[in-house]
Amino acid sequence: MAASYPFINYKLKAKAKERLFLTQEELEAMTSKKLTIERLQQVRDIFVFCCYTGLPYADIKKQQRHEIAIGMDGDQWIFTERQKTDTASHIPLLPAAIQILNRYSDHPVCVNRNLLLPVLSNQKTNSYLKEIADLCGITKPLTFHIARHTFPTTVTLSNGVPIESVSKMLGHTNI
Repeated sequence: MAASYPFINYKLKAKAKERLFLTQEELEAMTSKKLTIERLQQVRDIFVFCCYTGLPYADIKKQQRHEIAIGMDGDQWIFTERQKTDTASHIPLLPAAIQILNRYSDHPVCVNRNLLLPVLSNQKTNSYLKEIADLCGITKPLTFHIARHTFPTTVTLSNGVPIESVSKMLGHTNI
């Protein structure tokens, strides 16, 4: 009796998913927008911080203050390990990111838990990001993960940073 292979003629049709990111104009619109509601300001600031660092939600949520140190270039860097891949990630802090950190340096949540930023739940963050997108005229379905994609596209590669360096900063195990 011959074996039956039900999937012998099946061909996998994987589609490459389009990765959304903010353009320079959209990032500037979000950064410069005057928000009067504190929760929206906070979510916007943390999202923009991640646009300038490439950190994903899981990593920024746990980021401790001691993970900021002075690098060999004399500037401030984040020295951390990616939660997902357990790989080292060294990220230079751009001036815009440092300004955001300074804004929250004495926030009660940050002080009491020794955190870099007061990150809300992922569900609330993504809900508030949709409000922020509306206020900024951004029509993309904004989620927190878009910040991680904005870092390599809009912030680094388009400004001449080599892909090998970007890959290391993102904590990727391969390019």
